[in-house]
Amino acid sequence: MNRKKTYIDSGVLITAFRGIHSTSIRANSILNDVNREFVSSQFVKLEVLPKAIYNQQKDETEFYETFFSAISYWATDSEQITQDAYQLACIYGLAAIDALHVAAALWLKADELITTEKSTKPMHRVTAIQIISIY
Repeated sequence: MNRKKTYIDSGVLITAFRGIHSTSIRANSILNDVNREFVSSQFVKLEVLPKAIYNQQKDETEFYETFFSAISYWATDSEQITQDAYQLACIYGLAAIDALHVAAALWLKADELITTEKSTKPMHRVTAIQIISIY
């Protein structure tokens, strides 16, 4: 069975950890979907882990580390990804970190990028990958 190669942005991880409302439940159901194979980048890790570690949030740190330990493929060519992100930001009007996430997902040949960005945000202008908002 081919699993869907999925790139999760940091907002989805934070939402999955922090709540029990419907969006958090949806985020957790995505993270627990056996039909998905997760891919990621150091950009996601940088957005979630340092603050949890600094604030000594043990449960939150363990939650993120568990997710990262299950990653099938990592975006490793940071120079190329950064160059691609710059181009994407210029073309689509993306914020820097959103451009880096999209570029990393594309570099990894992900099938989808799941985000907490609402569908009205510039990230959803990108057509080279399916962008799915949990909101």
